[in-house]
Amino acid sequence: MRKYFITGLLILVPLAITAWVLHAVISTMDQSLLLLPVQWRPEALIGFKIPGLGAVLTVLIIFFTGLLTKNFIGKYIVSLWEKLLTHIPIVSSIYSSVKQVSDTLFSSSGNAFSKALLIQYPREGSWTIAFLTGKPGSAVAKHLEGEFISVYVPTTPNPTSGYFLIIPKKDAIELDMSVDTALKYVVSMGVVAPEVAEQAAAAQNKICN
Repeated sequence: MRKYFITGLLILVPLAITAWVLHAVISTMDQSLLLLPVQWRPEALIGFKIPGLGAVLTVLIIFFTGLLTKNFIGKYIVSLWEKLLTHIPIVSSIYSSVKQVSDTLFSSSGNAFSKALLIQYPREGSWTIAFLTGKPGSAVAKHLEGEFISVYVPTTPNPTSGYFLIIPKKDAIELDMSVDTALKYVVSMGVVAPEVAEQAAAAQNKICN
């Protein structure tokens, strides 16, 4: 009985968490419908809400925003908008910080999370997974002797929080695994071995192809 119960948990818990996350994301994105005039909303047109319609609207808004800002006029409007935000005391600090992070993470030319590393943390003799984020800026590098790198050490099981460290390059070991595999290893608290994760990813790619 215990064996069957645990097997059922292993199957249903990931499905339940996935459904909960998707529901939370879609419900949040559905709030974009509030941008529409009241008479244009589904409940006014057909008498009931359509779950997921706001998600579609959000994707379209993001797509057309990116499309419009690719031309000269769009870039000029964005630059004016950013200049306006930088002159608002509290908003300027929040916006500039978030923009720097997003530009680093989503830029196609960025080096964020480019490699999975093995480093000693939080003390010598203890090892953990870290991700290469780049090199220290000139203002920091001039105070350091030797070659240093910037790394991000995620927490487990929530990798969205973690610690930023600047360590000597010689103290980091580059791992022969993808960033996705390393993240799965961290999230699973070491339960899902890298070899298993790599095999699962390969099998999934084979099915998709």
